[in-house]
Amino acid sequence: MGQPEYCDVSVQKGSWVPVKPSPRRTQAQRRAVAEASLLAAAVEVIVEGGVRGLTLARVGERAGYSRGSVSHHFGSKRGLMETLSRESQAGFVSHLDEMAPGLERFLAHIDGYVLALGDNTLGWQAFVRLWVEAASDAELAPIMRERDASFRADLRNDVATGLAEGVVHRDVDPAAVAVAAVGQVRGIGLQRLLDPAAVDLAEVRRALRLQWNRSLLAQE
Repeated sequence: MGQPEYCDVSVQKGSWVPVKPSPRRTQAQRRAVAEASLLAAAVEVIVEGGVRGLTLARVGERAGYSRGSVSHHFGSKRGLMETLSRESQAGFVSHLDEMAPGLERFLAHIDGYVLALGDNTLGWQAFVRLWVEAASDAELAPIMRERDASFRADLRNDVATGLAEGVVHRDVDPAAVAVAAVGQVRGIGLQRLLDPAAVDLAEVRRALRLQWNRSLLAQE
């Protein structure tokens, strides 16, 4: 049984939600709907049972497609995980593309990441599980290394820009700051997953902005 005719699927900030379909879909639209449906199913499977429970057959069955459909769209389990890790983080922090590189963008990125952990969606939960399990999964490790490297590069560029502009203290190492910041927000995500009640996101956001402002701002 496939997707109901009335229920297309759209990717929004790491989640997959129903949207009203157009009267007639093109082949590209049908492909996009199928891939989003399969990704949504993969997210559910990972949140429920981790990477070890993720199989192409299980994802296909959950989404209402065949195992062959999953292979057709993603090639393999690794291809599925690569797409999922990328799509679950795409647009995770809104409006960053509209900001110029620099300290304010760095702060907005950290703040927006933690803010997004409060969304009641499964996308970020699946990503955190992938990130944790990558340490002991040879197939998953290179995928998550690439995601972390991309995140670090983005943050490092913001800090380096702030340094060049004289906004960031001259003794700051942009690469070290990026490593610390990625570890910090990923760790907060894991705590949020394990014990949501223990993580007051509003207070955490306030503390992080205060911390990074004090450690990065150049002295006047």
